[in-house]
Amino acid sequence: MSKAVVAIVGRPNVGKSTLFNRLAGERISIVDDTPGVTRDRIYADCSWLNHQFTLIDTGGIEPESRDVILKQMREQAQTAIETADVIIFLTDVKQGLVDDDLKVADILRRSGKPVVLVVNKVDSFSKYGNDVYEFYNLGLGDPIPVSAAEKQGLGDMLDAVAAYFPAPGNEEEEEQIPRIAIIGKPNVGKSSLVNRMAGQQRVIVSEVAGTTRDAVDTNVRWNKKDYVLIDTAGLRRKSRVSDQIEHFSVVRAISAVERSNVVILMIDASTGITEQDAKIAGIAHDRNKGILILVNKWDLIEKDNHSVKEFTKRIREVLSFLEYADILFVSTLTGQRLSQIYQKVDEILEACMKRVGTGVLNEIISQATALHEPPSDKGKRLRIYYSTQAAVAPPTFVLFVNDKKLMHFSYQRYLENQLRETFGFRGTSIKMIIRERNEKEQ
Repeated sequence: MSKAVVAIVGRPNVGKSTLFNRLAGERISIVDDTPGVTRDRIYADCSWLNHQFTLIDTGGIEPESRDVILKQMREQAQTAIETADVIIFLTDVKQGLVDDDLKVADILRRSGKPVVLVVNKVDSFSKYGNDVYEFYNLGLGDPIPVSAAEKQGLGDMLDAVAAYFPAPGNEEEEEQIPRIAIIGKPNVGKSSLVNRMAGQQRVIVSEVAGTTRDAVDTNVRWNKKDYVLIDTAGLRRKSRVSDQIEHFSVVRAISAVERSNVVILMIDASTGITEQDAKIAGIAHDRNKGILILVNKWDLIEKDNHSVKEFTKRIREVLSFLEYADILFVSTLTGQRLSQIYQKVDEILEACMKRVGTGVLNEIISQATALHEPPSDKGKRLRIYYSTQAAVAPPTFVLFVNDKKLMHFSYQRYLENQLRETFGFRGTSIKMIIRERNEKEQ
């Protein structure tokens, strides 16, 4: 099941970023930076008790401001509201209830989304406790007092948020059909690709709005197999402020990726690979989805014998963390190489679900350590006692070692490459969990 999406919304200067950083960076966050990717901290993968969710930060909403930047911030927040399953509406007890709070509350009521009303900066309940009751006037239920700066009341707030999360198991039947999310920057040809993939064979079963997340799910049948294409179309008009374009793209891509099994990352050949592409790709990589890279508009490029090689090299440099993903050079306009997409998707799905026998796995790991001696520190050398595959989608391997601090990132990458050379795993990430075990336990 996909993670719930939670958005923090409110006026400027009520403490949204402070709350976001508290939740994402310290107490409940599971956030790892991917080497080679630099991206804005506008979202974070978090957990609370047994719940996993994606947290989205937004700029402050000033409902009636005509300032260009503030208007864009308002649009950005509206995008987050549409994407979210639950909204944290943050207010400020020290500023008190102001007219803009009432206007933001009206926007949230019209969204139809569950809203958890939170009153921030309640550093002392004895001092500010009575002031919290003023926020009942918003008509959004019981206000929850917190202090993001002092980390007070966050547990009660998260309990209220988690109460709106969907119960597990509701999507069991739906999950049987592979989902293919198509993500990328605006105007790279995502909708054109969906139309080509769905329309060429005239196999569209139905087309429905995707759970108010501004995506479109299209059921298709290809070669007697069913698929769901998730198009992240409907990106709002391009802003002249590139940060806002990136924010829109990332926020919309999150929900599509969460619901998918395989992600198609589309790159515009006419503009080349960019840092924004890397940010969007990082969403799929961080969530361990199967990935296929499509370079669209290849028909517009003046080519020679080295064009594919040079473009591929540039992609591998910028998307160094996606070296396992295949690249196809296509044209949605002419249909060039589009027939290969379903075949690639099937190969990725197979790789994601591949299982390796424990005996064979340990033999390969043993051979790898014999060929390349494990690292050591202060005379103590890494020893890998035993390994086993714990899960699929993505393939997840547990390695029991004498000291997990000795497992250097580069050596872990070496072992991953050995597994890929032996078993394939094209198109899917590999997770390795390192656990310590004493020699006496062997």
